Amino acid sequence: MSQIGVTGIDLSSAEPGLQAWLAAGFHGSMGYMESHGTKRARPAELVPGTVSVITARMDYLPQQTPPDWVERETARSLQPAEAVVSLYARGRDYHKVLRSRLQKLQERIAQVIGPFGHRVFTDSAPVLEAELATRSGLGWRGKHTLVLSREAGSMFFLGELFVDFALPETPALSAHCGQCTACMDLCPTQAIVGPYQLDARRCISYLTIEHAGPIEEALRPLIGNRIYGCDDCQLACPWNKFAQVSPLPDWHVRDGLGAGHISELMAWSEEEFLRRTEGSAIRRIGHARWLRNLALAAGNALASRGLSQQERTALLQAVQAHAHHLDPVVQEQVSWSLAKARPVDQR
Repeated sequence: MSQIGVTGIDLSSAEPGLQAWLAAGFHGSMGYMESHGTKRARPAELVPGTVSVITARMDYLPQQTPPDWVERETARSLQPAEAVVSLYARGRDYHKVLRSRLQKLQERIAQVIGPFGHRVFTDSAPVLEAELATRSGLGWRGKHTLVLSREAGSMFFLGELFVDFALPETPALSAHCGQCTACMDLCPTQAIVGPYQLDARRCISYLTIEHAGPIEEALRPLIGNRIYGCDDCQLACPWNKFAQVSPLPDWHVRDGLGAGHISELMAWSEEEFLRRTEGSAIRRIGHARWLRNLALAAGNALASRGLSQQERTALLQAVQAHAHHLDPVVQEQVSWSLAKARPVDQR
């Protein structure tokens, strides 16, 4: 673990904010957020007997990350034929890694105090992870709603170990965003509608990962070449100059996910997609949604003036190959993207 903390289970003060967020419809098509309701803010309802929560954060920048990684990642949005996958998803599935580490922590504690009731979570249940993390001193809530640390920026995963015995709580930290609004100003789709308020329906991470249907046409050009998630609000944040490189090999970048070209990734059959994303968080969206995202990015690239003729030809062929895909969402997205491929001299 990069850091652990401890907090109690009274999250009642967070319930009004959660209810207001749901009432505004900011959760989009994530119906499970609403169905879980206040259970997210009540750990003892989720896991009866819970008395304390041990929180953990784990840095995820890969070992080979260069010092100028922010500048490099920011520049990738200017390479229209390149497919951009969010940094956290380029290696192994974080759910598996963090759960395994938390389970080992539980076993170490049990060796000292004996068996105890527990449950391990990481982004996998109705848990207010960011709220628990900030209450236990892992960081403070940034205006983009992510947790920020003075020592590690925001490039880390969160996990929790619910336990049935009392532990001394670690103190919360004061916030250090001040008047800065860089994350809000630079969000491509303006999904951060106010400080600490995210409308998921406009968020590129939600649209490319959670949202299953067609993506709203007005938002498509704003997504650019991002095909799985988005790091823009984090790249804009000054605190990420302190982001830490992880020593774990789990976050090594997989072939094709670090600097792949849209046309090459669109050529993956479903079988190849499943093989290449085995043990990856990306696999959960399935091949059809993967193609939808790539086709959208291809359409944005074809509408740009930043392509070589070779890139334009490769993209056109890659998109046309899926014109008769069985999934109607992919079909529609391909049609939209091909319509963007007008010759430069006709624009």
